[in-house]
Amino acid sequence: MMNIADLASKIEMYFESEQNDIEKVLRDVYCIIDLLNKGKIRVLNVRDYSINSWIRKAILLLFRYSESSPGDFDSYDKIGLLKYDTGNKKYRKVPGAFIRDGVYIGNGCVIMPSYINIGAYIDDNTMIDINASIGSCAQIGKNCHISAGCCIGGVLEPIVASPVIIEDDCFIGGNSAILEGVVVRKGAVVASGTTVSASTKIIDRNTGEILPFGVIPEMAVAVQGSYPSSGGVNINCVVIVKYLGEANKKVSINNILREM
Repeated sequence: MMNIADLASKIEMYFESEQNDIEKVLRDVYCIIDLLNKGKIRVLNVRDYSINSWIRKAILLLFRYSESSPGDFDSYDKIGLLKYDTGNKKYRKVPGAFIRDGVYIGNGCVIMPSYINIGAYIDDNTMIDINASIGSCAQIGKNCHISAGCCIGGVLEPIVASPVIIEDDCFIGGNSAILEGVVVRKGAVVASGTTVSASTKIIDRNTGEILPFGVIPEMAVAVQGSYPSSGGVNINCVVIVKYLGEANKKVSINNILREM
């Protein structure tokens, strides 16, 4: 197998050129798709959250040079096949779950009928519940629960844009939307129906402090709220109502939210 650094260099070269050998480009791109499937590479460097932009460029090259063709389940797409081969991984994939090729699924995961797009990374023991949508290149940690109807945003362009990141041990309540590169820190709980994007104000209820945009703090309980603006109009925001301690780890999510 080609050295990953050499592969990255070649992708950068292909992406800037308008005169490529398409067969050669696609051969290298599908090598990258295989590495994504196996979790040997990922869009995000977890040490510093920097972006491996060359992986996104490889995906875009796939879309640039592949021809749409009939695929699984009456699809007509650039990527005809869904992810089928679990290899040595032990996870459950319930009928009706659609996982696009180029997605990593960790051990112990449960994938209910839902959709997971190319480049996403789902770490061990995480549940993706019914009708959840996991966007391209989204990064979800260990022991998370992405509840029914959630939208976890994706991004391929611009190349340097950060994906949505859900760190370990998080709970994202039903019908919530986490968008535009938002980071949900370790152990946080996001209540059902909460929408947070990079431009959503995040306010600590206890102090009134406006927290950094685009980040739900570690162990925070976040709910949908509103704040007054000019003209007497209230604008949506996210409110941090409390922070969880060690004693809360074994408490049910329903109890945590009822005790706000």
